[in-house]
Amino acid sequence: MTLDDTDFAILRMLAQDAGQGAGAIGRACGLSQPAAWRRIKRLREAGVFGRQRLVLDAAGLGFGVTVFLGVKLATKGRVSLDDFERAVSAIPEVQTVEHVLGLYDYRLRVVARDLPDFERVLRRRIMTLPGAGEVEANVLLSEERRPGPLGVGAPGVG
Repeated sequence: MTLDDTDFAILRMLAQDAGQGAGAIGRACGLSQPAAWRRIKRLREAGVFGRQRLVLDAAGLGFGVTVFLGVKLATKGRVSLDDFERAVSAIPEVQTVEHVLGLYDYRLRVVARDLPDFERVLRRRIMTLPGAGEVEANVLLSEERRPGPLGVGAPGVG
């Protein structure tokens, strides 16, 4: 599927607020509401974007600390990977589990109410996981959303 400038403009708008209606998107892109709706439908059916989801504000929910953990497994093998992934995915404070290549085997995004709460999650839940070995923690100080693949290289973007 070939995307044009209007398709990229629609995708940028939806990336900022996926709840926007086709009418508002059409007005911003110089299209009628039905034309904008057809383009959005075509993009969705082509697999250009997947499911929509609600992004919750962790701080607004009382989770003031976000920590990225690098986890190196003590033992490696298919069984230990599966066991670790299954167990870590069951911890509610763990937002993402990424199997990565590099110094660590996994990268976790963990939220906690404060540092003592994070320490409790680390000691009682994460360090007791099957195969958990070395862990490195990086506390998030600030976060800025980047435009990702709709930035440089997309038509109409300098």
